[in-house]
Amino acid sequence: MPLVLAATPIGNTGDATPRLREALAAADVIAAEDTRRLRRLLAALDITTSARLVSYYDSVEKARTSALLEDLRADRAVVLVTDAGTPLVSDPGFRLVAAAVTEGVEVRVLPGPSAVLAALAVAGLPADRWCFEGFLPRRAGERRSRLRVLAGDPRTLVLFESPHRIAATLRDLAEAFGAGRAAAVCRELTKTHEEVRRGSLADLAAWAVDGVRGEITVVVAGAPAAATAPDDADLAADVATLVAEGRSTRDAVDAVAASHGVARRIVYAAVAAGGPITGGGGQ
Repeated sequence: MPLVLAATPIGNTGDATPRLREALAAADVIAAEDTRRLRRLLAALDITTSARLVSYYDSVEKARTSALLEDLRADRAVVLVTDAGTPLVSDPGFRLVAAAVTEGVEVRVLPGPSAVLAALAVAGLPADRWCFEGFLPRRAGERRSRLRVLAGDPRTLVLFESPHRIAATLRDLAEAFGAGRAAAVCRELTKTHEEVRRGSLADLAAWAVDGVRGEITVVVAGAPAAATAPDDADLAADVATLVAEGRSTRDAVDAVAASHGVARRIVYAAVAAGGPITGGGGQ
């Protein structure tokens, strides 16, 4: 029997496909990120199953892959689902799929709902070329470093974020990408309180300060086509502004280089040509 990867609704159970219903009803084993949520989904879809339900989340993924492979070798119908959307998309499943492929086990996918594609479609931003970053690093320094790498990418960016980090992430995005970069915050997609908030990163960062609830997907416009390169005076002035706000010279240079899409050495040279900068924390 093949390993079946089945997409589940991201909020509205009416989005469940007929193939998902058939697969869940016929399965011998259902591996789920959270078996409690799976039971609620089965009840909502009025599906009765005799399948063995196996919890399959990040911490146990490695340990439980071998047992699921044994089920596949024994010709049992194994279906892999996540809490919402398509397995492996910022969710468990890669180890099992990779192991199945190595073993020569057929892998099939039952496509369906996806928060990534839903947000990309509704954001009102270019969708011809895009990239998905999943969840950004939790640590502020690591997150800012990652955003500096992404700042010059011309593709539309899609990422997930948790409610308690969304304000900080939008603030970091505005700093790294530029306050005026267009973006959209998509909240609770397909659910009763669905909301799509569009605007500049600065506007969205200000809106999120009071708190944002629910499942969140962020879509950010790609970097615009390269404009005329800023002169040394502009670069040095931008660094000086950040230093005056309390940033170290090194952090300020990194941020300015990312926002203008130029190499750090160019910004350092501009700062050196303009004389010493005072007011911030050191190098």
